[in-house]
Parts: sequence; structure tokens; C-alpha cells
Amino acid sequence: MKKLMVILLTLTMALSLAACAGGEEPVAEVDEPVVLTGVGVGFGGDITVEVTLEGETITNVEILSHEETDEISDPAIEEVPAAIVAANSTEIDTVSGATYTSEGIIEAVNAALESAE
Repeated sequence: MKKLMVILLTLTMALSLAACAGGEEPVAEVDEPVVLTGVGVGFGGDITVEVTLEGETITNVEILSHEETDEISDPAIEEVPAAIVAANSTEIDTVSGATYTSEGIIEAVNAALESAE
């Protein structure tokens, strides 16, 4: 009786492994990059951004144009796009001293992302 149980368990395990190992591996889908444009409002006026998406991942945020004061907005223009890419989200902190510019960039990226939906 004990030998029969061992044989049945062995046979069941072998069939289970064979079922799991069969077939070809599915081919992973490669998402083509999608480039979107959005506009937000900063302290000095419109901020236009270009957002690159690969699947659901934000891979690049580029400021195309803005009407902000250069020396004041420079930290936000450098830091906010990088922070959005790193977080893969617009739920990031604004740059102190350039809050309106930061918020305008975030608004522009959100507008771009909404256009993809």
C-alpha cells in the first residue's frame, strides 16, 4: 500500500511538472515610445513640455518653451522633469523658490498624460 502511494505521488508530480514546462515562452511585448505634448501655466505664462512614454513608464520630460524668469525658474526646469522621470509620477515636491514654475511643469506633464488616455 505504501509503495502504491509513493508511485501515485511520483506520477502526479511528474505530470504536474510536465504540464508546467510545456509550450513556448510568451514573447514580451516591446512598447514603442510615445511622445506627447502638454501645456501648463507658470508664473510668467505658458510652459510647454514634451513627455516620452514607454508603456506606462515616463522615460523623458523635456521643457520645449517657457516664459519664466530664467534665474528664478532654472532650478525647477532642471529638477522637476528629472524628479518626474525618477518617480514615474507627477506626485513630486515642488522646488522652493520656483513653486509656480514647478506647478506649471507638473500641470503641463499631466495635460500631456491626459491626452494619451
